[in-house]
Amino acid sequence: MIYEHRTYTLPHGTMDAYLKRYEKEALPLQRLHLGQLLGFFVTEIGTLNQVVHIWCFKSHADRERRRQALEKDPKWAAFKEGNKGSFVHQEVKILHPTAFCPNFF
Repeated sequence: MIYEHRTYTLPHGTMDAYLKRYEKEALPLQRLHLGQLLGFFVTEIGTLNQVVHIWCFKSHADRERRRQALEKDPKWAAFKEGNKGSFVHQEVKILHPTAFCPNFF
């Protein structure tokens, strides 16, 4: 199992509109193609105006296959086009669980 940890920083004052657009347009597509969402969070303390989401994959190959399928979806392309300029920073990490990490799935 691997975990993809994504952090997006949005411009001040745009969080509510982004979350509504994401939930309506992007989340259904990502659930269809990417599979298991571990969590979706917003920051309250520390660096503000961030959304963090964590996706679970069986392996790097599973992640690659699923992300390729998402990229081929025309609805995803439309979401990305409408999403241009939404972020001031993006960070993506792939996390490997330790032998003693709880298994959530």
